[in-house]
Order: sequence, then C-alpha cells, then structure tokens
Amino acid sequence: MTLMPKKTKHRKMQKGTRAGLTKAAAFIDFGEYGMQVLERGWITSQQIEACRVAITRFFNRRGKVWIRIFPDKPVTKKPAETRMGKGKGNLDHWVAVVKPGRILFEVANVPRDVAQDALRRAAAKLGLKTRFVERVERV
Repeated sequence: MTLMPKKTKHRKMQKGTRAGLTKAAAFIDFGEYGMQVLERGWITSQQIEACRVAITRFFNRRGKVWIRIFPDKPVTKKPAETRMGKGKGNLDHWVAVVKPGRILFEVANVPRDVAQDALRRAAAKLGLKTRFVERVERV
C-alpha cells in the first residue's frame, strides 16, 4: 500500500526549498509518545510504510499508531543512460517534506519502554536523525 494523493493540481513539481523549522505538527496531539525529526529532508512513501509496518508488528496487535506526515510531493526521474534535454522526467515516487521539529509518528495505549523500542526500530528505516518525545500538557 503506497501512500499518494488521489488527485493533484499539477503532475510534476519543482524541488523547492527546505529552509526553516516546521510550521505544523510540532507537538504531540493524539498519542502519548512520538517520534520527532531533528533534520530536514524528504521521506518517501516507501519509508513511511516501512516505519508503519515496523511499529505495528512490534506492538503485536495492541496500541494505536498515528502517522502525522503525508507524501504529497511528486519526484521525477529520467531513465538511466539518457542524454540531457528533452524535458523533465516521468514521475518516479512521492515524498513528504519534513523540517526540524516535525512529529512523524505518535503512539498510545502501550508502556513507555515498548513505545520507545518500536519508534527506535521505525527510526532505523529513515535516513534522518530523530528523537523520542513524550506528551506534555500545554496551557
């Protein structure tokens, strides 16, 4: 099951910039524990799915998982051994742009040590630095 938007305004998109800190999802809103990213980068739909599978398998049918990112940016790629020119390549995969401070996954209804182990296994599927965070009550 690959995550991708049902419909987009444009088929292809430019690379864009990744400067600054996250604007959304900087706090845990749904679960008790979460995984927060510390670097900026792209996370592919395949990586998100691998993380989801790693967490749910470790939980053994208990607990709840929320995915706080969605891959809505198309990435194109030209075929191997193709000369320059002749336009932009075809769509290859989808990515989610993440900036430092973004909560990627949230979990609930499991003990702290189980949540920490599950999120550490999921972090191994990503190429970015992450940290384990706990929910704090905000006023």
